[in-house]
Amino acid sequence: MGLHSTYGLTRIINARGPYTPLGVSRSGEGVATAVAAALSEFFVMAELQDVADRALARFAGAEAGTVVHCTASAITLAVAATMTGESAERIAALPDTAGMPRAVVLPAGHAVDYGHSITQAVRLAGAVPVAVGTEEAYTLEDLENGLSRPDVACLLLVSSRLVRGAGAELSEAVAVAHRHGVPVVVDGAAQDFCVDQLMRTGADLVTVSGQKYLGSPTAGLVVGRAGPVAAVRAQERGIGRAMKASKEAVVGVLAALEARHGLDMEAWKRQQADKVADFVARAGALRGVTAAPVPDPTGLPFERARLTVDPAVSRMDAAALESALRSGSPSIWVMPGGRPGAEEVLLELVPLTPAEIDAVLVRLAELLPA
Repeated sequence: MGLHSTYGLTRIINARGPYTPLGVSRSGEGVATAVAAALSEFFVMAELQDVADRALARFAGAEAGTVVHCTASAITLAVAATMTGESAERIAALPDTAGMPRAVVLPAGHAVDYGHSITQAVRLAGAVPVAVGTEEAYTLEDLENGLSRPDVACLLLVSSRLVRGAGAELSEAVAVAHRHGVPVVVDGAAQDFCVDQLMRTGADLVTVSGQKYLGSPTAGLVVGRAGPVAAVRAQERGIGRAMKASKEAVVGVLAALEARHGLDMEAWKRQQADKVADFVARAGALRGVTAAPVPDPTGLPFERARLTVDPAVSRMDAAALESALRSGSPSIWVMPGGRPGAEEVLLELVPLTPAEIDAVLVRLAELLPA
C-alpha cells in the first residue's frame, strides 16, 4: 500500500509547481538512496557541512556555501549574519539587537509573501524592515535614500515571480549598496537554475531552496562570500540552532547537487519543451479553452502551459475550472493566471509523469463541453 492509502491522504497531481503546501517537489532515486543511507549513520556535522560548503561553492560559482533548515530560515540567518558577523557576543544576544545595525532596506515590491511575509523573516532576526519606493516601482534614488540611514545592516532584494512593480536591475541595486558599504542579501527563492547569475550581481549572500527544482529534502542553501557565509554558519550557536539542517538534509543536498552536475541541461530543456508542446496541442483541441506555452517570468529554463477560458463556451470561468480540477480525485492543483483580470490558469508540467499529464487532459475533457 502507498502512503496515501496507508494514512488516508488525498491523492494529488501537482501542476502548480514547487508549492510548499503540496510537499514542494519530488526527489530522484539517487537522493532518496542517499537520504536513506544517512538516516542510519552518525556524522561530525561540521565536517559534513564543510563538504557541502565546497560543493555549493562549485555549484553557484561562489566562495562558500552552507545548508540550513529551509529558505525562510536562510533569509533570517543571512540577515542575522549581516548584523553580528562572527561575534559570539552578538550572536548570543539575538534577537536583541541593541548596539547593532538593524535596519534592513528592501524595495516595497520585494516585500513578498510566500506563506508568510519576508518582512517577518527579517523581524525574526531582531531586525527592522525598511521599505523604500512603492508597490508600483522603486528607483536607485529610493535606494540611496534608504541606505543613507546610519543603522543599516543590509539591503535585501528578491528574485521571484512574486515581486511586484518595476525597479532597477539587481546588479545596479547591489552596486548602490556597496557604495554605501552595505552588504546585500538576495533571496533567490526557486531560482536554483539561476543561482550563478544571482551571484554575478555582486550580492554578498544568495539564498535558494534545495527542495524545489533541485529536489533535495527540505533545505535552504546560502551561498556567497566566505566571510558572510561563515557568519551564517556561526548563527547555529544562537538563533540558528532552531533552524539547523539535519544530517539527511545535508546528504540529500549533496546527492541532488551531484545529480544536477550530471544532468544534460540541453536535453532536459528539450524534454520540458516537448512536454509543454504536446500538452498545449491536446488541450487546445478541447472546446472552451485556448492553450498556449508561456515562458517563466523570472527566466527559469522551461515554459508553462496557459489555458485561457472562454466562459461563454465552457460554462465556467477560470476560478470555477480551477476549483473543479481540485475537487476531483485525484485532486489536480494548478496555478492561478498571471495576468490581472484574465480568465486563465497556468500548469507547470516539470514534475509530472506522462500518466499524470494524460489524467489532467482526461479531467479537462470531462469538465469542458463536448
